Amino acid sequence: MDDLLSRGLDELLTQDRSLESVFGSTAGPSASSRAPTSSGTSASSGGPTSSGTSPAEIRRSLQEKLEAYIREIELFNPAYGLVGTESHEELVIKHILDSLAPLGYIQRALPAAVSAPGPAIADAGTGAGLPGLPLACALPACQFTLIERMGRRIGFLQNTLAILGLQNVRLEQADIEKARSGPFNLITFRAFRPLEPPMLKALYRLLAPGGVLAAYKGRMEKIREEMASIEHLVSGWEALPVQVPFLNEERHLVIIRK
Repeated sequence: MDDLLSRGLDELLTQDRSLESVFGSTAGPSASSRAPTSSGTSASSGGPTSSGTSPAEIRRSLQEKLEAYIREIELFNPAYGLVGTESHEELVIKHILDSLAPLGYIQRALPAAVSAPGPAIADAGTGAGLPGLPLACALPACQFTLIERMGRRIGFLQNTLAILGLQNVRLEQADIEKARSGPFNLITFRAFRPLEPPMLKALYRLLAPGGVLAAYKGRMEKIREEMASIEHLVSGWEALPVQVPFLNEERHLVIIRK
């Protein structure tokens, strides 16, 4: 088991306890994790979730998928240039945990009621699958489309999906402006092109009515500069602070509603 990844998931769970149904837990029931029920007794968070799967089983399944994904990136990165990392630690923190850190915000941005097969999420300019693949591992009830224009990266993603056994992910090789998928309830993007008017219009075209753009961004100062060019095209936006475990850098998730 990857200890750094496990500790990072624990830290994200500490930040937002509502994520236990997603991240699971490596720990059993404890006094600190017991919440009073309406009868005044204590209910442990270490028991089965509403799906009947225990937090430990959820964590084991998620971590196995994420570790397999990390191994694939480390195997192909020297030849494919998938991510700019110099160490395993940097890959885990700056890419995997960074992708998962705003998950609570993303869940709350999704519509409460969606017909089968579940909420539709796209990852625009996914590259090596970030943040789309870590999110898809954590949210098996959501349907993901990873959009990427480069054939080499699509080939890497096809191989990785087969290894991970993910059934809730499809791929589309296209520029965002030419993508034919959708409509989506939510579109994520990270380390992608700046949000300029042409890009905003291309993304809006893929959104369902009431859909949400969720942009992974850094410093608030840069966000304000970037949003200044499109503020007249959106009804409103908010930058939500994100804390990535073991990373002392400013991170935000920018939410823009259609």
